[in-house]
Amino acid sequence: MFLVTAAEMAQLDRLASSEYMVPSIVLMENAGLRVLETIREHFQGRVANRRILVFCGKGNNGGDGLVIARHLKNQGAEVKVFLLARPEDLRGDARTNLEIYRKMGGRLYPLLDESHLQRVDIALLYADLVVDAIYGTGFKGAAMGLAAAVINMINKSHREVVAVDLPSGLEADTGRIFGPCVQAAWTVTFALPKLGLVLEPGASYAGRLKVVDIGIPRKLIDSQKFNLHLLTAERCRPYLPVREASGHKGLYGRVLAVGGSPGLSGAIVMTATAALKAGAGLVTAAVPQTVHNILEMKTTEVMTYSLPATAGGALSREALEPILNRLADSDVLAIGPGLSQDEATAEMVRELLPRLKVAAVVDADALNALAGHTELLTADHAPLVLTPHPGEMARLLGTTATKVQEKRLETACQCAREWQAVVLLKGARTIIAWPDGQVFINPSGNPGMATAGSGDVLTGIIAGLIAQGLQPGIAAALGAYIHGMAGDEAAKHKGEYALMAGDL
Repeated sequence: MFLVTAAEMAQLDRLASSEYMVPSIVLMENAGLRVLETIREHFQGRVANRRILVFCGKGNNGGDGLVIARHLKNQGAEVKVFLLARPEDLRGDARTNLEIYRKMGGRLYPLLDESHLQRVDIALLYADLVVDAIYGTGFKGAAMGLAAAVINMINKSHREVVAVDLPSGLEADTGRIFGPCVQAAWTVTFALPKLGLVLEPGASYAGRLKVVDIGIPRKLIDSQKFNLHLLTAERCRPYLPVREASGHKGLYGRVLAVGGSPGLSGAIVMTATAALKAGAGLVTAAVPQTVHNILEMKTTEVMTYSLPATAGGALSREALEPILNRLADSDVLAIGPGLSQDEATAEMVRELLPRLKVAAVVDADALNALAGHTELLTADHAPLVLTPHPGEMARLLGTTATKVQEKRLETACQCAREWQAVVLLKGARTIIAWPDGQVFINPSGNPGMATAGSGDVLTGIIAGLIAQGLQPGIAAALGAYIHGMAGDEAAKHKGEYALMAGDL
C-alpha cells in the first residue's frame, strides 16, 4: 500500500477534481460517510439516541466533521458540533456543509474564548463518542490556545475518539507531536494512509487505522510515482519464494553465516537457524575455532565451519581467506551476530567487504567495524543490506541515537543513497530504504521483540530469502514484515514480557 505526504494527498484531491471531474464537495461527502460507517460499526449499527460530540476546525477537516454530524443527526443521534472558529470564517465546501447542518436545526456551539470551554467540559461528561475533525493534513507545529485546551479536555475525558483523517495535533508528514495531540481509538484516513500515521509516535496516537475509499479514481492513484510504501500481508505475499514440487536443497540457496565469539555464540546460532526457517536450502555457521565445538552441540540442521581465532577467542585476520573460499560456494553472506568488537576481527571485516562477490547482510559488530570507515560503503561493492539499530547507526554516522531517532526516515534514506545499499533501520516501525529512493515501513511487531537476539533472527530471515533468489531490497522488506508477524504470533502465546528471540 502506498503512503503519502500531505502535499501528495492534496495533489490527488486537485487532480481528482480537475482531470476526473470529481467535485471536491463529493469527496468531502464520501469522506464523512465513510467515517459514519465506522461509527455505526462501533455502535453495532444503532446510533439513534447516542450522544456524540463533533469537534470541527474551520478547514476541510472541519467540513468532513460537519458531514458526519449531519448524517448522525439524520439517523437519530444526539449531536453537538463544537466549532473552533467563527461560522463566518468557514469557506468553500466546509461553509456549504455548515449551512446545511444549520438549516437542519443542528446544534452548533462556536468556541471563541475560554468561557465557552465549560460547555465542552459538561458535554464530555455525558458523551458516548467524540469525533475529532479539528486539524487536517495541513497542520504543522503545536496546537495552541483554545485548540490546545480542547484537545487536552478530550484526552482527559477518556471518551473514545474517532479521528477524521488523522488525530489533531499530529504532523501528517513526520508523525511528530510538538504539543497536545488527540489520542484516538480509531483513525479513519482517506484514500491512502498518511506517512505520519505509521511513524512513531503518530502511530500510537492514531489507534486502530482504517483506510477508506472516498472516490478518488484508482487510475489516478496508480498513475502517480509514490516512493513510500506500507508493508501489508497482501503486498508481501506475492514475493514469497515458490517451493517447487521437484525442488531440492540446492535450488533454495546456500547461506554462509559468519559470527560468534566466546560468550556470544548463541547469536550466530539464531541467525543460521532463522535462515533455514526462512527456507534456505543449506546454511553453514562459520565461527572461531574457540566456539566451534559449542556450535556442534547447539546445532543439528545447520552445518558448521571452524575459522582461525585470536588469543581472545574472536575471529582473526587469518579468517579472511577461508571465508572467501567458502563464499565461492555460497549465495549470500550474513555477517556480524556475536562477532565481537575485537580490533583484529574488525580489520578482517573491513578487508572482506570490498572483496565480496555475493550479496551480504551486515549486522551487529560487522556494522560497528565500519564506524569511522564508511568510505568502504561509498566505494563499489557487492549488494549490501545493512541492518543497524539506532545505536549502531549513530556509531556509523558519528552522532547520537537520539538524533537518529529524531529523523529516522531522513537518516535511512540519506544513508541508502550515499552508501548505495539497502538500509534497514530497526526499531518501532522499521524503515527499509533502497538506494533508488523507494522506502518501506513495517507496521508488524510488538514491544516484546525488544529483547536480545531478535535482530540476529532478522538477519537470518533476510539472508535466507536472498539465498532463494529474492533481490536484497525485497528480501529486506519481506523479511522485516515476516519477522514482525512472527513476533506478533509468538506474543499471542507467550505474552510480550516472556517473549524471547528463540520464540521468533
